[in-house]
Amino acid sequence: MKLFLIIFVGLILEILVWIGVGDLVGSMWYVFFWFIAAFFIGLSMVRKYAVGVMPQMQQMQMGQMGGNPALANNLPKIIAGILLMIPGLITDVLAVLILIPGVQNLFKNVMMNMMMKRQQDMMSKMMGDMNGMGGAQGQNPFADMMRQMQEMQAQQNGRGDSSVIDGEAREITPDAKKIEMKDINPK
Repeated sequence: MKLFLIIFVGLILEILVWIGVGDLVGSMWYVFFWFIAAFFIGLSMVRKYAVGVMPQMQQMQMGQMGGNPALANNLPKIIAGILLMIPGLITDVLAVLILIPGVQNLFKNVMMNMMMKRQQDMMSKMMGDMNGMGGAQGQNPFADMMRQMQEMQAQQNGRGDSSVIDGEAREITPDAKKIEMKDINPK
């Protein structure tokens, strides 16, 4: 309910600012054309800076810290682009504020602290009270999962490239005999 109220009040403020600025500059059309220009500027920013960010975002969602600084550098610019795409002068001012380097550094520090805290909370939840919860030998039931997470993080930190897709390949001969329907269902 609070989120709805915040959005509603923000929408009313945006409309009031739009009307006020339109009266100040002499025409609402100037403000409307600014919204169109800001939308395309924001769209180009999102396209430019969002390339390759999704794998790092998925790692952040799982609670892992990415070794690639591109996410921390590009995320404020992506958020500014999204704010520019939203029609409104208040969101445009917020987008310009986010683009200031000092604000970007503050944003990066807050984001990294948040992710570190989230990762620590996740690890403490996984570890929990392991003093009697282990198996028959008293081992940690999450040891394999934790080892895999640490290996993934070590691989990313060492390589710095998270766009590699691992898989298996096999060779297929093009002249292999194909099965036809007459071979399967004799009459």
